[in-house]
Amino acid sequence: MMNIPAYLQPGDLIGITCPASKMDRPVAEFAAGVLSSWGYRVRIGNTAGMHYHNFSAPDEVRRGELQEMLDDPEIRAILFGRGGYGMVRIIDQLDFSRFCQYPKWLCGYSDITTLHLHVHARLGIPTLHSMMCSGITSLTVQDPYVESLRQVWRGGDIHYHFPAHPLNRQGTCRGMLIGGNLSLLTNLSGTAAAPDMARKILLIEDVGEYLYNIDRMMMNLKRAGWLEKLSGLLLGSFTASQETDTPFGQTAYEIILDKVKEYAFPVAFGFPAGHQPENYTLKLGVPYTLHTGEPCFLKEETQPAPYHDHHPALS
Repeated sequence: MMNIPAYLQPGDLIGITCPASKMDRPVAEFAAGVLSSWGYRVRIGNTAGMHYHNFSAPDEVRRGELQEMLDDPEIRAILFGRGGYGMVRIIDQLDFSRFCQYPKWLCGYSDITTLHLHVHARLGIPTLHSMMCSGITSLTVQDPYVESLRQVWRGGDIHYHFPAHPLNRQGTCRGMLIGGNLSLLTNLSGTAAAPDMARKILLIEDVGEYLYNIDRMMMNLKRAGWLEKLSGLLLGSFTASQETDTPFGQTAYEIILDKVKEYAFPVAFGFPAGHQPENYTLKLGVPYTLHTGEPCFLKEETQPAPYHDHHPALS
């Protein structure tokens, strides 16, 4: 049976920590003020505002603070400060025994993909692919994607409509949604956190990657057998993709579509998630229905039901 963290109630405690790259303290304090206005109590960890090379703090400090928040049964959600790099350096030293007794929502994206995949593959507990403190600013606080985090914390239904993309492969599928940042997913291939991809809907996004490297990473997932087992593929943003002096000849989306052309599952491009302002909250590790025709929608399935995949026939 799925061990789903409890949804938040007014007065619940939310922890903020920076387990990867550094972030200025006022960024965390502004986000904490927004969360307080939503009716929650907030505890900001010391790593928010610390600076140690590229990291917020040395490995043992970042790990220790995250461990404390994982262990604390009073904390009902952890909102990470930002991504960057660093989770992979501490993930294997974390003890999740107390977390399994008192599961809480782990909320973030980018480098937090390492934690999402570890928790899904090893523990089977859902997490949230969402904005972090760095995405809650004076310019975004009223935006619907910020509001989406509050609604999911409250237990609101996840049912997003989004425009159909010309490259979409149409169809309808059902499967457990997992994934996140493509670079991190590739790095996890072959590790103990590598997921079973059978009948999953895979979410991928990335930022600042050279196009040839996107091709290489997709080839890695293909050769590892991740793609052939999927129920569906959901593409978020591929922001600021880069070219070398010699053009690769395809866009990021075209590269990805080429790597899955031999499979029949539905593919949806342009879901508003990833390294961009429009970063809507998604519950990872639970079943969804994905429809890639006009209009496209992604809907969390709240009742257990058998899988009914409707894939287009390959020509």
